[in-house]
Amino acid sequence: MNSNDDILIIGGGIIGVSTAYYLTKQGHKVTLVDKGDICAGSSYGNAGLICPCHSTPIPGPGVLTQGVKWLFDSESPFYIKPRFDPALLAWLWRFQAHCNQQDFHQAIPPLRDMQRASLRLFDELIRQEGIDCHYEPVGGLALFKTEHGFKKARHEVDEMQRFGLRMALLDGQAVRDLEPTVHPDIVGGIHYQEDAHLDPAMFVYQLAEIVRTQGATLLTQTEVTGFDTTEQRVTGVRTTQGVFHPRQVVLAAGAWSTTIARNLGVKFPMQPAKGYSVTVKRPPSGPKMHLHLSEAKVAVTPMGPHLRFGGTLELAGLDTSINQRRVNAILRAGAAYLIETGVADVVEIWSGMRPCSPDGLPYIGRTRTLDNLIVATGHAMLGLSMGPITGKLVAQILLEQQPDLDVAAFAVNRFGR
Repeated sequence: MNSNDDILIIGGGIIGVSTAYYLTKQGHKVTLVDKGDICAGSSYGNAGLICPCHSTPIPGPGVLTQGVKWLFDSESPFYIKPRFDPALLAWLWRFQAHCNQQDFHQAIPPLRDMQRASLRLFDELIRQEGIDCHYEPVGGLALFKTEHGFKKARHEVDEMQRFGLRMALLDGQAVRDLEPTVHPDIVGGIHYQEDAHLDPAMFVYQLAEIVRTQGATLLTQTEVTGFDTTEQRVTGVRTTQGVFHPRQVVLAAGAWSTTIARNLGVKFPMQPAKGYSVTVKRPPSGPKMHLHLSEAKVAVTPMGPHLRFGGTLELAGLDTSINQRRVNAILRAGAAYLIETGVADVVEIWSGMRPCSPDGLPYIGRTRTLDNLIVATGHAMLGLSMGPITGKLVAQILLEQQPDLDVAAFAVNRFGR
């Protein structure tokens, strides 16, 4: 790529591919590079949820207190690997500053609006482009095993309904009427009426093929090794496949974005958070909608012939190794909430890195120091759910069009860097 008219996207997950789609749809020449394969990171093995009803940031009242209780339990839903890491300590300091009611409530509207906009785009893309990805806009269901948990559910419904989100509190029998596979001792649940689910890898793979047919160049096994800059512009991107000279650069490399950005002198606080999923053959009585095993913090998603169990938030650096104890904890949770889980027929065990900002909001926009660099990362566990709208917003920012949504809350330099 030697033309100054080209756009270079770094990252082949749902955000990078969605950005390429909306740019090529308007006739722009795009090259996308990824150090691995298309959809090789968190876009591949996540829980497949599009979940406006879960428009809450990770930091919130009581989160840090609970996290400290779980700190030394390697099987807990939220685990911090003990180590001396100045970047992690700085991130945790910022994180705790956002664990309050005011910041929690301020984050809900932008996350809600992003996910609702993305849901509309998923509907549009799947229908217009003929994407087959087991898409089911049938809502979701949270399950509670304990009266204590169900008491919190009442508070959640009251709180989120004030933000206009459609959800309903159900007793145990109403839950089993919706999903007969639920264990008899489940005391109640929440019906998330706005949500949907799909197979994330199928969606991204097919959207990438559409992007190719629209004229984009997708280069896999192409790692960025450095940059050339002149007068507040990126003039060269050095990779293992040669040097590119783009007019505009989009950084959408997920958890690896901070390392790449650091080579450009661009800094924004972010930590990689490992998540796991276990995909099994779907049992005959498997659920129709996605489920949240609330006390265990595990999601269960039907994906055509498969059922996927996903969960855990592990701050352990850029380490994608599999901790079997954490996998076992996810599988035990499934057996505690469902009559039949299918875990005897495991198809795949996966781990991936989610990029987490300290305030639970993504980074979307131009940087302060480089005029032709746009960052799109930090979506934590909502990367799939906010993928299409993020791609569309990035395309609009790049082309100097009016964005569909206000992106002020997602400013890359909001922490002063």
